[in-house]
Amino acid sequence: MKTIHRTLIASLIATAFIPHTFAQQQDVAPKPATQATLRANQAAAQAMTMDDKTDNDEATRGFVAQLPDPVVKDASGKTVWDANRFSSFMKGNAPATVNPSLWRQEKLNNHSGLFKVTDGIYQIRGLDLANMTLVEGKTGWIVIDPIFTAEMARTTLAFAMQKLGSTKPVVAVIYTHSHVDHFGGVRGVVDEADVKAGKVKIYAPEGFMDNAIAENVLAGNAMSRRATYQFGVGLDQNDRQAVGGGLGKALSFGSTGMLPPTDLITKTGQEATIDGVRIVFQMAQNSEAPSEMMFYFPDKKTLCASEVISKTMHNLYTIRGAKVRDALSWSKYINSTLDMYPDAEVVFGSHHWPTFGKDNIRKFLVDQRDTYRFLHDQALNLANKGETMEEISNATFFPKGLAADSSTHGYYGTLSHNLRAVYQYYLGFYDANPATLNRLPPADLAKRYVAAMGGEAKALEVARKAFDDGDYRWAAEVGNRIVFANPRNTAAKALQADTLEQLGYQSEAGTWRNAYLVGARELRQGVIKPPVNTQGPDVVRGMDNELLFDFIALRLDHEKTDGMKASIQMEFTDLKETWALELSNSVLNNTKGRVLKNPDVKLTLTRPAFLAMLLQGKKLPELVQAEMVAVDGDPKVLASVFANVETFDPYFDIVTP
Repeated sequence: MKTIHRTLIASLIATAFIPHTFAQQQDVAPKPATQATLRANQAAAQAMTMDDKTDNDEATRGFVAQLPDPVVKDASGKTVWDANRFSSFMKGNAPATVNPSLWRQEKLNNHSGLFKVTDGIYQIRGLDLANMTLVEGKTGWIVIDPIFTAEMARTTLAFAMQKLGSTKPVVAVIYTHSHVDHFGGVRGVVDEADVKAGKVKIYAPEGFMDNAIAENVLAGNAMSRRATYQFGVGLDQNDRQAVGGGLGKALSFGSTGMLPPTDLITKTGQEATIDGVRIVFQMAQNSEAPSEMMFYFPDKKTLCASEVISKTMHNLYTIRGAKVRDALSWSKYINSTLDMYPDAEVVFGSHHWPTFGKDNIRKFLVDQRDTYRFLHDQALNLANKGETMEEISNATFFPKGLAADSSTHGYYGTLSHNLRAVYQYYLGFYDANPATLNRLPPADLAKRYVAAMGGEAKALEVARKAFDDGDYRWAAEVGNRIVFANPRNTAAKALQADTLEQLGYQSEAGTWRNAYLVGARELRQGVIKPPVNTQGPDVVRGMDNELLFDFIALRLDHEKTDGMKASIQMEFTDLKETWALELSNSVLNNTKGRVLKNPDVKLTLTRPAFLAMLLQGKKLPELVQAEMVAVDGDPKVLASVFANVETFDPYFDIVTP
């Protein structure tokens, strides 16, 4: 069972979020912007129509204090956060190597510290990817979204309490939704013993635990690797590398955890009074997250918009990989918000800065609503005219009123990949052209394309001319073919890196910029290998048995288990659950409640004993000897199955085959 331990823990990182701080390979200096990129970014600057003054005023309004020490370290002395790493160089107008719209957004995101939102409500902003909000109650504080890591949550909470002169304890936590950057730091603000004793309540939307655990587990290794591209893992912070993620600056590097909610919010209109503070909830399931809610403080005329409404066009599909989101429902939730809270005078969210004033709020909500509705309707309008996903992704029309509002710009999601997401949501991957129904594998296809172009040298000439002409999308297409045809072609890899770099410099989306620049860096240096963060036992403990068994099953080496048969009965005495695991046709099925007539082996155990095998690497014989597990039948059957559980490579290739 030691194999299961290594496999599970290596994979069960908070999969979308990997530390940004680690030893680099020998650096290959990024190139300057080309004249084509300079012209493209100058044109972008001239086209900008956003109101800088209003956003800057709102992003700085209510400022109380900055974190006194910009560098936060964990108990071992490792840096968790450096507040100066972006602000130190992001001054003045955009350099040629950064899209000016993204530069503007990230300068706004640089405003960090403690801010007063309204009477009794404060936010800690710019000190992680997400915000942590503090609401003062009669006897203590309500923490909304305790950010990503315990170290940052603990440090910033202590900083806020010191600046506010408060000695009140945290009496409640609210998780707005099921993404880890909004709950991972909970152990930094409350003690689990106080939660169990009823001293601290934790509120969350219905379905929180299932979605918080399950969304990134089954495809976790792939999501984790892809997330290095989305979040710019391994990039330095300067005007030729990382400038921020659009949604916020970056994720802190520390320990993530989870404490299950004590109270679930299940319906719109549900009310709660938490430590004397009245709150009215609005469900927003399957919008930005599978489990999400917004809520209103009627006595303060203040709305928490969670991540349903933010200062960017959000993702309908996130490029790290996740289930596509429902754009139509998303727009309708915001439409309902307009009617439910017409007297709102302040709106704050889980990212970015608040919006103040009824007129500003209405315009903000209307434009956000219309953005998701437009994405939905435009994609389906074009699809119903016969356009394919790739054709739709190249549509450029965007309503003038939305283009003039910075909150609808694609700093995190983009018009291109969100239109594709709607197509995928309704129609899937296939474009209905039989020629694309069974395409050749990428490397094989690349070799044939390169041969048809006259060989690698001729293809490289085409790519180089495209680069020199500033035709970077075509240069990237040809360069990618050469690299996949022959990953040892160093000239092709170098040109492809240069090409991706220029595409990154021109990108308005922080996520696209990061992806292009990480790709360029890996072409030059090889795969970036951040350390694997195994500090996630809360995630394993939060998985129910079915998800654990499903997770183990998908990791079987199906070729090695072909022809094998096994039947395993597992009896959990503390849960009063019986599970049948049956291996046949290279799949390991699990069935709750099924009693096998003559199982090959039967284990009688408790859930903690099972977790001891998964989390602590405890071997079956020692658990049997400790009388924590009873075994009937042949234990070798169990070993023969679990010996074939694979450990996935967390650093698989992306920009090379």
